[in-house]
Amino acid sequence: MSGSVGGPPIQESYRLRRDAELRLGEDGSLTLRQTRFQVTLEQPGMGRRALLLRLAADWVNDVEVGRLISGLEGENRVLPAQLLLRRLLAHSWLERRVQVDDRPLLDLVPTGLGRGSLPESRPHTTGVRYRLSRFAALQHERGMLVAASPLSTLVVGCADAALGAVLAAAAPGVGPESVARTLGVPPEVAGRVLDELTTARILVTDAEFEAECDDAPLAYWSPEELRLHHRSRAGRHALPVGGTYRMRGSFAPQTLRRPYDGGRAVDLPLPDLATIAKADPAFSQVVTDRRSVREHDDAAPLPLERLAEFLHRSQHTSAVGEAGGQEIGHRPYPGGGGVYELEIYPLVARCAGLDPGLYHYDAVGHRLEPVAGWGPAADRLLAYARAAGALPRPPQTVLVVTARVQRLMWKYEGMSYAMILKDAGVLTQQMYLVATAMGLAPCALGAGDSQAFAELSGLDPLVEPSVADFLLGSHRATGPAAAESRP
Repeated sequence: MSGSVGGPPIQESYRLRRDAELRLGEDGSLTLRQTRFQVTLEQPGMGRRALLLRLAADWVNDVEVGRLISGLEGENRVLPAQLLLRRLLAHSWLERRVQVDDRPLLDLVPTGLGRGSLPESRPHTTGVRYRLSRFAALQHERGMLVAASPLSTLVVGCADAALGAVLAAAAPGVGPESVARTLGVPPEVAGRVLDELTTARILVTDAEFEAECDDAPLAYWSPEELRLHHRSRAGRHALPVGGTYRMRGSFAPQTLRRPYDGGRAVDLPLPDLATIAKADPAFSQVVTDRRSVREHDDAAPLPLERLAEFLHRSQHTSAVGEAGGQEIGHRPYPGGGGVYELEIYPLVARCAGLDPGLYHYDAVGHRLEPVAGWGPAADRLLAYARAAGALPRPPQTVLVVTARVQRLMWKYEGMSYAMILKDAGVLTQQMYLVATAMGLAPCALGAGDSQAFAELSGLDPLVEPSVADFLLGSHRATGPAAAESRP
């Protein structure tokens, strides 16, 4: 407990972090567990046992700790209990609450675990104004506004709603005086609030904010990309990452083969892989020759048979069994956990033997399923693809790659979207190699028109968003070279 003489005391309370649990062993031991971390106290004693049980149930301050321990074991056992409390704090097993009298102001929630997982203290400087960090994100959680930054391992919960007004005012900049007025607290309390917000990197100085915007390396990062990177990698946080099967028991897993409810599908000819293997160039030559080809031979559009061979060699899928209660399969390229959430939708502008329109490639049945005829959304999608690929004329085919996100997110937690992008990159390389071996004209795009695809396909972008785009057409047999290496 601290505070100025005669003023309201600033108090700290503690509780076990809410993503951890306390387990009682049959041998009398106590174990703290949080996903892949655990700490066991083999003989905690009556006082420390009572302290841990209280911390698991509610907020506890230092005064209450002293009363609890002295009432059970005597005053001489208060210090060992306080040392345990400090160790738990230092290793991020506890959340902290800062309050004035009975008024909670903010909660400090650690995201990491273990020694060294807390950020270094960054007390505010008198006379300096502080701004909301470019990387700070505000969201609703636990019934309150929560502020977090991927640059810190502390999350700040606005236990008092007025703290949200402080954060809003901090967009242009705040000092201790304005914080004190907004919260209605004395200057020393406002200073403490600033200390906690700067330590959590929610608020930064003007100079730090300018560095976030203009100086390397932070200027290169967008807040969205840094948050995605931070969340999908273990180390700086203790959130679950990996195959936790978090949706098992809540939803049934999606099947490996995407269901089709449309009309008559176009059965595709099966390629003779044995004959193809004899005629294909050596793999090393294919890798060497791989290029992005940005011009198609409009005099001889891609035939349906060649498109069928390309799709089969790139994406053909066979079921291999189950893992964790989920159907898994095999494709010509590796995919996370054998889940294979990616689907290919050819937008066909010119293909000999196939009407223009959007199709879905059934990679299990090796057939094209009609999705939509040509329309304004198809024009927009094609125009965007042409511009993104810097093609002199519209491409013959745009292969839109989607992700059945629920299929992957049923198993994986924290890293699902990052894994989707990795899988899309692997599929892109597979399509490049197949197209090169077949003598076709491939070109991957950095982005595509997701809204135009959603309109054309009728797919909910929260259920099956487009995540990659790939141009394919026939290669010009003569004329100036139209190939260039991708970086």
